[in-house]
Amino acid sequence: MTHLDCNALAGALAEVFAVDLTDARARCTGCGAVGPLAEAMLYTDAPGLVARCASCDHVLATVVDSGDRLWLSLTGLSAIEVRR
Repeated sequence: MTHLDCNALAGALAEVFAVDLTDARARCTGCGAVGPLAEAMLYTDAPGLVARCASCDHVLATVVDSGDRLWLSLTGLSAIEVRR
């Protein structure tokens, strides 16, 4: 499976959040690694977008666009730090 970095996730997240979350620092619930969300690995060959931790491959976030709805899961993140 090939992947992109999570900068490619910016467009999908911009539909939901007022700030660019790819610039945010996030903590993985799998291994506790903290780093910019943009450094996570993004897989696009699924029914949606799947962001995985660069350290342990744990699923951080999923985004599925079903046309009239956007399904978002951030359960793989224990915290997101957004700078003002």
